[in-house]
Formats: sequence, structure tokens, C-alpha cells
Amino acid sequence: MTKPILTTHVGSLPRSQDVVDMIFAKENQQSYEQGAFDSVVSEHVADVVSKQVDAGIDIVSDGETSKISYATYVKDRYSGFSGDSDRNAPADLKLFPDFLDRLAKSGGTPSYRRPMCTAPITALNNDDLTKDIDNLTAAMAANQCQQGFMNAASPGVIALFLPNQYYGTQEEYLQVLSDAMKQEYQAIVSAGLTLQLDCPDLALSRHMLFNHLSDDEFVNVANSHVEALNHAISGIDSSKLRVHICWGNYEGPHVCDIEMAKMFDTLMKVNADNLLFESSNPRHAHEWTVFAERKHDIPDSKVLIPGVIDSTSNFVEHPQLIAQRIQQFTNIVGRERVVASSDCGFGTFAGFGAVAPDIAYAKLKSLSEGAALV
Repeated sequence: MTKPILTTHVGSLPRSQDVVDMIFAKENQQSYEQGAFDSVVSEHVADVVSKQVDAGIDIVSDGETSKISYATYVKDRYSGFSGDSDRNAPADLKLFPDFLDRLAKSGGTPSYRRPMCTAPITALNNDDLTKDIDNLTAAMAANQCQQGFMNAASPGVIALFLPNQYYGTQEEYLQVLSDAMKQEYQAIVSAGLTLQLDCPDLALSRHMLFNHLSDDEFVNVANSHVEALNHAISGIDSSKLRVHICWGNYEGPHVCDIEMAKMFDTLMKVNADNLLFESSNPRHAHEWTVFAERKHDIPDSKVLIPGVIDSTSNFVEHPQLIAQRIQQFTNIVGRERVVASSDCGFGTFAGFGAVAPDIAYAKLKSLSEGAALV
């Protein structure tokens, strides 16, 4: 019998307004009841897991429900962060100032605190992570889900969004972050979940923080981030690790995105078997050919998890188109080493998302229908 193509997504999903209100009350240090917060989050996780199952998703997540964002949640779990940092618009948006101005006026950019590292980083040892794990595993059990994953920020993306103002060098900062995050990474895997490491620093940061560098210089920076990441995940079974690379989950020109061809070797150096990457949006849909051309440079242990639905558009992709996109990769590494996914998340920042919640789940359903055709 032919092995079915499994389906998943990148992690974040639309949050209910009750969850968003609670998150921002906490974020803005307003009065809120912790018990009520926990209850609302737990109920929402149960709901999003049920919706994923209904949509035919095989490898589910908690939707990153409790987090303000996929990277800055770290400030709530570790001490050493304070103040706020300057915002730096991606270079492609700066090239089109009228569009950037329209985004700002329309509320098309998320608003949340991005503190800096201003003191030694130490774990707060609160139970935020434990609650997230318990909520997801309980929802999986209730829905008879066999496979689940949980997102965590990579050291490099933390350094991107929570900039260093304390440690002597960026290398030292990355090393400290790597050591600090080890505990979170191990806890997720020890709970029986697959750990997804979110690494936009390996692509997005090229046109957001390092646009003054040449491509070759940026690749060197990205390689140093991979070294820090590999240190943080040392000792963890690589088959239990997913890594996600992206160029920024926003609708925009993306004309400054570094090419996958230049990042391919860096991506392959990560000691994680499962590789998630954008492959459906108009700027990166053609790059499946990079994997075809470099087929013999893809280690046998690697599982390709391409994005075959766009996370910034309310178009619901036709299942046949999704099947065609999946087949581009099964033709390269075989169906046993391909899982179908989204380009990026549908709720990257709490209360912010380009795709309407009901359409997000319609896209996931189309994803599973397309996978069934392969």
C-alpha cells in the first residue's frame, strides 16, 4: 500500500479575540486573572487542535496560542530583557515607501514590545512552557492525534528581535542564548513532541538587519547562527527536530529576499532532519528547482516539508495545484521523505494575520485534500 503524504503546517494559527485580549492585557501589564488566562488558552488550544484534525492535518500544534509572537515570547520566560528597541522595516518595503505608508495606516503591521537584552539572561523558571505542553498533549489525546509539534525560537531569531545591549559581542550573546534555550528545547522533546525551531534569521534577517552586508558576508553570519543552534540542540535526536526558514511572513514585494540557492548549504548544516521552507508564494515558488539541481547534496536523513499553500493570501489553493507542488518534491527525494505544509504561520503575531481565520482552516483542508491526491 502506498504511504500517504502526511500534512502539517508551520505552527501559529489564528487566536480568538478572548485570547488576544488576555495576551495584550498581560503584554501591557494591565490587570488580569492568571486563572482566567490559563482557562481561555486551554480551551482555545483544544479548539484549534480539533479544527486541525477536522481539516485533515496529521501533525498538529497548539497554534502558539499563549504567545504574543513566535520570538518575543522569550522575554516572558527569561530575565535580562527590558525597554524597547527600534523598529527596522525590511529593505524591500523601504524601496516602496507608498506601500509601506499604506501598511502603517491600515494597521497592517503588528504592535508589541520588543525589549533589548540589558542584563544577564537567566531562566525565570515559571510554568509557561509546562502549561503549553500540557494543553497540547491533552488536546492531542482528546482528538486521538498521534503526532504533534511545538514551536520554539532559535537563538538567532531571538537575537534578531531582542537585540543585544549587554554582552560584549554578538557571538557571546548567541552562545548565552543557546545555553539558555537548551532547557526549553529538551523539555518539548521529552514530552513526546517534535520540536520546531523557527529560524527566520537564516533568511529574513538578510533584508531586515544585515542589508549592509554582501550575500557572502550574510551567509557567513547565518552559518554562525547555525553553529549556535546546533550547540543548543546537541544531544537531541535529529529525527525529533524540525527547522523552519522563511523570508518574512508578510505580503510585500520581497525583492530583497536572498535566494534559496545561496542558503541551501546553510540549511543542510542544521542538525535537524525535518526542513520547512517557503515554496508556494510568488517569490519562492520556483525554487523547488534548487532542490532538484542539488538532489545529491541532500542528506538521506533529511525530510523536505515545503510550503504548498501561501500564508499571506486569502486565495484557497485548489487541491490539484497543491498535489502538483507536492509532486515536485516527491520526484526529488521520494514520497517517504516529503510532508506537505504551509509557507509560514497563520497567526505569527497575536491579533494580527493577513488570512481570515475561517479561510486559514479552509486552506488547511485543501492542503490535506491535495496531499491525498499524490
